[in-house]
Amino acid sequence: MEMHQIRYFLAVCDHGSFTRAAQFSYVSQPSLTQAIKKLEEELGGELFTRERTGCLLTSLGRIVEPNFRRIYKEAAATKADAIRFTRLNNIPLRIGLMTTIGAQRLSPIFGHYQQEFPNIELELIVDNESALLQQLETDILDLVISAPLHLLGSPYESTMLYTEKYKVVFNNKHRFNHFSQIELKDIQSEPYLDRLNCELREGLRALCQNQEVNLYAAYRSNSEDWIVNLVRAGLGVALMPEYSLPANTEDVRYRYLSNPEISRKIYAIHFPQSQKKSEVKNLLTLLSHN
Repeated sequence: MEMHQIRYFLAVCDHGSFTRAAQFSYVSQPSLTQAIKKLEEELGGELFTRERTGCLLTSLGRIVEPNFRRIYKEAAATKADAIRFTRLNNIPLRIGLMTTIGAQRLSPIFGHYQQEFPNIELELIVDNESALLQQLETDILDLVISAPLHLLGSPYESTMLYTEKYKVVFNNKHRFNHFSQIELKDIQSEPYLDRLNCELREGLRALCQNQEVNLYAAYRSNSEDWIVNLVRAGLGVALMPEYSLPANTEDVRYRYLSNPEISRKIYAIHFPQSQKKSEVKNLLTLLSHN
């Protein structure tokens, strides 16, 4: 089978008809149809059934689709890496960052790394942990930085990077400015800004139930930036990891949460063989010693 056959197959899957797939692929419909016919002959069965409303995958089509998508994605990533390397003489290193991992602590380390190794091109991908691990498995990512609730077993390897505490965040006119410490029970009387991507969200809910604390979520958002800006506007208070907060922000204040203290551990997740790549090994050394 050839890559253009896989590309045409996926185009039909995504667009629901041979006609639209051919238009999207900038190829004539007879050429696309012939390519898929040859693919079906090689695989030993039909991949699509044609109906008035379009095309549907057969049982064989549904079986091969996930592998074809993986093959096409890996081929595209390999081609992009090769182009960057030949044109820029740079080695691409892709790092996945869980959405709630802040830049405040890691960005200076990345900067130091590129000063030490100027031929390494860093690509930072921000997504949820599940999506990042899938990309790690298919070699799209070289490393994932996350805060797993439970350490992952084989074949993953986890390198501890740092621990960060949670802070109560409020604006510079809030009454909490006069508090030397803030407990969980103090927050229940305030409009609470709920971070939907927080990996400790369910654990915090259980903790509140145990302490008979009721946090009223005035706003919810899956964006850390939005939460910070809602705090800045005085619309409520939030609980955030300390390195997720912007540095030197005059209108945002914080105190570490006390009674109870809450913290999380940040890990670099990778496969053991990835350390054999000198660029990954060097980055892990910097990350784990800062």
